[in-house]
Amino acid sequence: MTINPKDNVEVRDDGHKYALRDIAEGENVIKYGMPIGHATRKIAKGEHVHVHNVKTNLGEVLEYRYEPDFEELERVEPPKMMAYRHADGRVGIRNDIWVVPLVGCVNRLAERLAQSCGGLSLQHPYGCSQMGKDHETTANLLAALCRHPNAGGVLVVALGCENNTLESFRERMGDVSDLNIRFMKAQDPGDEFETGRRLIAELEEKRPKERVEVPVSELVVGLKCGGSDGFSGLTANPLVGRFSDWLAARGGSTILTEVPEMFGAETLLMKRCRTRGVFDKCVRMVNDFKAYYSSHNQVCYENPSPGNKAGGITTLEDKSLGCVQKGGSAPVEDVLDYGERVRKHGLSLMTGPGNDLVASTVLAAAGCHLILFTTGRGTPFGCVVPTLKIATNDALASAKPNWIDWNAMSNPDTGAFAEKVLAVASGEKARNELNGAQGIAIFKDGVTL
Repeated sequence: MTINPKDNVEVRDDGHKYALRDIAEGENVIKYGMPIGHATRKIAKGEHVHVHNVKTNLGEVLEYRYEPDFEELERVEPPKMMAYRHADGRVGIRNDIWVVPLVGCVNRLAERLAQSCGGLSLQHPYGCSQMGKDHETTANLLAALCRHPNAGGVLVVALGCENNTLESFRERMGDVSDLNIRFMKAQDPGDEFETGRRLIAELEEKRPKERVEVPVSELVVGLKCGGSDGFSGLTANPLVGRFSDWLAARGGSTILTEVPEMFGAETLLMKRCRTRGVFDKCVRMVNDFKAYYSSHNQVCYENPSPGNKAGGITTLEDKSLGCVQKGGSAPVEDVLDYGERVRKHGLSLMTGPGNDLVASTVLAAAGCHLILFTTGRGTPFGCVVPTLKIATNDALASAKPNWIDWNAMSNPDTGAFAEKVLAVASGEKARNELNGAQGIAIFKDGVTL
């Protein structure tokens, strides 16, 4: 398969690249119509093109120019979905009780309380022995998750002696009078489990009672990939990109993160930034993440994992050009920092790493009701929100039907896929929910005391 007329490689049934003509040493290897690296030696026509004869072109921090090039989407009347409407107007697609520990020391207590009511425990190992920005990152992310509309009610559980104190956390949360939320400190006298159960009973009484019709324009969807292969940029990612445009045209919102997996394809996103201000934030997001790598004495282009390479991905540019297709073709309306909540309808970019669990968690914290997760290698993990796994190839979908929600190779139809997403938004369980794979992971960048 030749993806773009400019390409000098084709993708075969194994997901790997093969030269369409002789490629000279030092010449760029072209896929998706863009360079994905250069040949480290002469490559003959028909020869396998991969890590043994190709090297990345990427460097460190770059300068960019704002050269907008995008088209507006044609607006379409949004269909309806069935969801929960909170008293404060927020819309959620689930109605679970979430138990949020402020520190890892109370993880087991939070787990027991969640199990007692069929809810979810957002366990993590942090909340104490952190300093400065690292501590702020943890606290801000947990505060954002406590406001997630998929939670019918939230019980916040503190220990009592951690850095992330209950008092400071309540102050960080601000006005919570419109939220169905309760707070508990485990070190207070009495039986902490029974105290938690009484508070959960109060939450259960006040959570929304039933689903109602709401427009799909209120849906927020996260875009993520993991365990990518040579077909990711040919099947699953383009399908998700078409859905992203479908939702944006109907007034909904999508969020694309994984900044390291934009490196090498970032200019495609920058051209679609609606304003110079959005472009400037996009440049800062990209260069700040490269500086983060440099601050730890790491290069920014050593991203493709062993599984990625086995699946046919050669360089970070190869991976990124496939990854950004999840963002479709819509204008970029906003750029969000880690822990910020979605502000605008349409497509937003968000600061976050490529790590599956961490990136999915920051999407949830931003307010994503569900996550579309494309994969060519497969993974059983799931975030605290429904995490639909979209297989890039038939072999994975056939081998792991207990993991996979949709096969993009066999069923690339955007309309049918949109129906599936709306069915999950309206209550159908995603595979990760059926398997009980629902958790969070927090980005950590600092010392541990």
